Amino acid sequence: MTIEQEIKQKKFKNEYHKLAVNLQFTTNWLRAQYSKTLKKFGISPQQYNVLRILKGQYPNPSSLLLIRDRMLDRESNASRLIDKLVSSGLTRRIQCPNDRRQVEITITEKGIGLLEEINPLVDEVSGRLECIDKNEAIALNNLLDKLRSN
Repeated sequence: MTIEQEIKQKKFKNEYHKLAVNLQFTTNWLRAQYSKTLKKFGISPQQYNVLRILKGQYPNPSSLLLIRDRMLDRESNASRLIDKLVSSGLTRRIQCPNDRRQVEITITEKGIGLLEEINPLVDEVSGRLECIDKNEAIALNNLLDKLRSN
């Protein structure tokens, strides 16, 4: 379905305006797909992102700064996300003995187990993108990188 059909708009100011609307709409559509999948496990896409970052660092601890720098949604409150994950037993927060201002965050075995359970379902959502072929995906990735580099 075209963006015009999706939002019931017959025309756009220009192709760049259409592109901006299409990117926003598609991003929201994809986010909703992930949210629906993750909701079954009681976590948000942002919490899932934090767990994946921590899993990538495992067994080494991560700082809050490292997590913030790697998050997909830079507007999220990383401290609040970590607090929720700690209270769920999915992560552990340890105060650094050398510097009390520094906090080390690690994923727990429970968190790793949850990721192992969720990842195949998240892969199914990502699989919906396979309606475009690999070369189209490469081209689209390059175009999106170019947009953000401008």
